[in-house]
Amino acid sequence: MANVDIRIRSIESLATPDELVAMFPVDAQTGAFIRQTRQTVNDIIQGRDRRLLAIVGPCSLHDPNAALAYAKRLKVLAEQVADEFFVVMRTYFEKPRTVGGWKGLILDPNMDGSYDIGGGITLARSLLLQIIQLGLPVGCEVLDPIIPQYIDELMSWSSIGARTTESQIHRNLASGLSVAVGFKNSTSGELINAVNAIKSATQPASFIGMDGKGASAIFRTTGNDCCHLILRGGDQSPNYYEDDVEAARLLMEREGVNPAIIIDCSHANSRKNYDRQKRVLRSVIDQVSWGEKAIRGFMLESNLNPGCQKIPSNLSELKYGVSVTDACIGWEETERILLHACEMLRKARLEGGSIQPL
Repeated sequence: MANVDIRIRSIESLATPDELVAMFPVDAQTGAFIRQTRQTVNDIIQGRDRRLLAIVGPCSLHDPNAALAYAKRLKVLAEQVADEFFVVMRTYFEKPRTVGGWKGLILDPNMDGSYDIGGGITLARSLLLQIIQLGLPVGCEVLDPIIPQYIDELMSWSSIGARTTESQIHRNLASGLSVAVGFKNSTSGELINAVNAIKSATQPASFIGMDGKGASAIFRTTGNDCCHLILRGGDQSPNYYEDDVEAARLLMEREGVNPAIIIDCSHANSRKNYDRQKRVLRSVIDQVSWGEKAIRGFMLESNLNPGCQKIPSNLSELKYGVSVTDACIGWEETERILLHACEMLRKARLEGGSIQPL
């Protein structure tokens, strides 16, 4: 065995999914809420509910106290806009990295390179339960294929990032997830890879994974009929404009998939300038008001306070409620633009429903 694991420094045991679920169980009332919110998300994606899905929250969660404070505010705002938007809190715990950097609360909860993954998974499940029990559904990006076994029963929506949309592992995983899954277009801006991912995830698949007891198992899926496209812009330009949405819709129709599109107001669509997210949202609302049926929702990166910060060596110097990954709009801006967007949609509907295109 001298040639085995020559680059593995150590192997540590991890609690099984069943053990963690036993520590943080889902009671009957919480389970019913998750089922109800999942169905609402599915109805929006499939066009049975006319409201827009609003995925709103921090780029990533790193401070549980700030996350709960944000969730309490978002819950109140969600109720104010519930006739036009169904709000799901963005609760991202894993961050893909092109080269290096902090990889998220699950992998490095102490933010010091110690990688207490067991503690991170425990913290993530506990925090999700607390947010859900406030009456707010949650959505996560699926990155590591093992992590969903610990938290997927809590999610009402999920996404596959631009860097993993082409991964067959993630397409297979999406085909078996119990929630709607959004695939982002590639970082170059190409759409066909994400559309192919939707087609793939719609079909039954078989893959190797870990069951609740921590044993290797073969998972055989039925396929996911609630997959959709997330337009996040590309290296050269944004892709949220009317012509871009039309091109995406026509491509999806031509490829035989449900033309359900969510617009990411951040990332390349905002040209990495968080203050421009309101411009993207304004375009989304305008297109929906003029009758674009393919747009089923939008994403906003938002936090208690605006901007972003680097992780200091002395963690006591972290600014409260400020992102440590992508820059976010602050709470006041979040509240202002969501209320305004909601009012614009109400006005359009009051004047005779969705305004038909010229």
